[in-house]
Amino acid sequence: MATILKIDASARVTRSLSRGLTTAFTQQWLKSRPNDTVITRDVGLNPPPVVSEAWIAAAFTAPEKRAPEQLEVLKISDQLIDELEAAAVIVIGTPMYNYGMPASLKAWIDQVIRIGRTFSFDLARGEQPIEPILIGKTLVILSASGEGGFKLGGANAAINHLDPHIVVASRLFGVSKHHVIRIEYQEFGDDRHQKSIQSAYGAIPDLVQQITQKIKD
Repeated sequence: MATILKIDASARVTRSLSRGLTTAFTQQWLKSRPNDTVITRDVGLNPPPVVSEAWIAAAFTAPEKRAPEQLEVLKISDQLIDELEAAAVIVIGTPMYNYGMPASLKAWIDQVIRIGRTFSFDLARGEQPIEPILIGKTLVILSASGEGGFKLGGANAAINHLDPHIVVASRLFGVSKHHVIRIEYQEFGDDRHQKSIQSAYGAIPDLVQQITQKIKD
């Protein structure tokens, strides 16, 4: 069996387009593989705490030397990393806020990218001292935006700081393969938006099939 980590980052609930996509994706997945496990993490409704000076000090203290208060400050990070470690596939549903990711999703990323847990650091490696500890995970980004043209080569690709940021950061929590499905033009509400919705939902079954074919039980 495989484990899917589903993360919803939208501050909206009933009107969220990205939540609709994550629901459709996990339903399609379980239709294909009903015995798999889905871990749900809603950072939109329950955002993790932002990284603090105390968090940094605890993370960079050797585990055997951490004081009780340091173990406590890393407790949420440990829980989030445990969920991440268990997952073969990470599904992130996120809106684009101000051309980037919601603060709640950034907080989750900062909590799970942690020295000694998800990456190692060694200056002997030269100009690239950081290496991921976790490997082989697949990332699916299901996004929604008010404007459009954000895909590579699109009119607004240069100001898309959402999925490129997630993809780059995700290497440090073990992602080696990623996919992006977008709903765009929400604020326009025109034919382009409707076609974008249809295209996004239409792409989900094929993507699920593509990923499940590579999953090893």
